[in-house]
Amino acid sequence: MCPHQPQCPSFDAPDRDAATILAAHPVQGWSLLCNGVIVFEDTGELLPDGRCVDPCRPEPAHAAA
Repeated sequence: MCPHQPQCPSFDAPDRDAATILAAHPVQGWSLLCNGVIVFEDTGELLPDGRCVDPCRPEPAHAAA
């Protein structure tokens, strides 16, 4: 259970990335959030229930012809 006030969003909430960082490992490219989510620097996520969230990558810009 989250000790923060207001409480951090749960791992299944749409705003789960707003949870407090408990452990940051920038050299390795990941951080552990209070709600158990591991976020990666490429925006991918690993949820506590084992599900993976793919990185959010922008569509490539196409050169004008």
